[in-house]
Amino acid sequence: MKKRESWKSKFGIIMAVAGSAVGLGNFLRFPVQAAQNGGGAFMIPYFISLLLLGIPLMWIEWTVGRFGGGFGHGTAPGVFHSMWQKNRFIKYFGVIGIFGPLVIFIYYNYIASWTLAYAVFSAVGKYGQVADQNTMLSLLRGFQGIEKNQFFSSMQSAYIFFLITFAINIVIIYKGISGGIEKLCKLALPTLLIFGGIIAIRVLTLGAPDPSRPAWNILNGLGFLWNPDFSALKSAKVWLAAAGQIFFTLSVGIGVILTYASYLKKTDDVALSGLTAASTNEFAEIILGSSIVIPAAYVFFGPNQIQNIASSGAFNLGFVTMPLIFQKIALSAFFGCLWFGLLFLAGITSSVSLAQPSIAFLEDEFNISKKKAVIVFGIVSFILCQPAIFFLKHGVVNELDFWGGTFCLVLFATVETVLFGWIFGIEKAWEEMHHGAEMKIPGIYKFIIKYITPLFLFCILGFWFYQEGIPIIMMEGISPADKPYVLGIRLMLLAMILILAIMVRIAWRKRSRNKK
Repeated sequence: MKKRESWKSKFGIIMAVAGSAVGLGNFLRFPVQAAQNGGGAFMIPYFISLLLLGIPLMWIEWTVGRFGGGFGHGTAPGVFHSMWQKNRFIKYFGVIGIFGPLVIFIYYNYIASWTLAYAVFSAVGKYGQVADQNTMLSLLRGFQGIEKNQFFSSMQSAYIFFLITFAINIVIIYKGISGGIEKLCKLALPTLLIFGGIIAIRVLTLGAPDPSRPAWNILNGLGFLWNPDFSALKSAKVWLAAAGQIFFTLSVGIGVILTYASYLKKTDDVALSGLTAASTNEFAEIILGSSIVIPAAYVFFGPNQIQNIASSGAFNLGFVTMPLIFQKIALSAFFGCLWFGLLFLAGITSSVSLAQPSIAFLEDEFNISKKKAVIVFGIVSFILCQPAIFFLKHGVVNELDFWGGTFCLVLFATVETVLFGWIFGIEKAWEEMHHGAEMKIPGIYKFIIKYITPLFLFCILGFWFYQEGIPIIMMEGISPADKPYVLGIRLMLLAMILILAIMVRIAWRKRSRNKK
């Protein structure tokens, strides 16, 4: 067995895991979810989900990843097999932990490239003369290739920025765990937190721009986001939204943390490190994420428009509303560059983590070199990225996000939690969690991990599937013109998961022959 890579420092692995978690969702998705689901009341199910779902899953993935890494496995098929060697089928459930990140990677890269483009647009004043939401939205749609207008006659610019972003990902991944990902995250994560802090301070010090409308101020903007509507707690939708946000924000249930943790040593701490990584992410989301977009939009657009702005979607908030806001303050180009630079750093630290399970799978299970693994991954993922770019207007990204970024997250988390607490055994699991631990996990979490977290996950999976899953599977609300594209993507995804399952079978047959 060849020697596997390892992290150079505890700070590096914490920054890498936190970098994977801190992404576009912290600054765009979180404020939208909070504003649409009861304001401050949303934080009640949010924190309950964090304590009963997010933190337990964080500890589970750190622990099972380190455990599997001791057997030379860095991805879910091998890790699951190590935990339940008597069951020959469990490794196939682990395919979800490679499939999910790969699916997210093939559209997340393109979205991250928009942030790089808009950072450049801010610097050169590309949108400097745009004065209203509709025109700014037209600029975005022209850039994306959805329509031709006075700003863009083709999507050539978007594709160039995609190529640059994709190349940056591949170079970082090629340099390896410590030489690439760790170095990136140790620099990028503190930088984006500083950028976020600067923007948040500027937003929180905004005065009322219109003296005739003194109520349009930052305190009322924060109040819109944080004043609780307790009646919202009666809605199952709000609880599902809070639990879903925890999944998105912590990057649990994807398989990335599991892969990162596989490069730990047996004596490396997972208890305190996992909690620290989760806390870093929560700081970025709750403190910074809630202090920028919605409060700033309230100050400049007022209470009548803010609800429409909050419900317009994360993309419109980030790429339409925020550029308009920056135009209304001094040093607009500077703050625009900071904002989109922050988003780009958040996106790139997340996207490189999404690539690592596929790379580790090729290295560990097929015993090929890092160089060859990155080349294979680069070629395959580049081809798979193209539908998200060219068929964006036909709902392709939404379809990829549903299967990779929603369904697979909940399903994978459910499988690994049951495997960890019930098959592997909670007593053995508890002992494994505390190897090299620098803190003692509260004993109540033994009960939570075995009973509460899996029950919570089954409830989420059931309610969510009934409320959202079935309509999406039946293609309700999809226009007849878009259905062929959606069906094409589903066939592509089916082919991907079948090929990964076949690759797992081939890898284990090879292992069996080598043992004889």
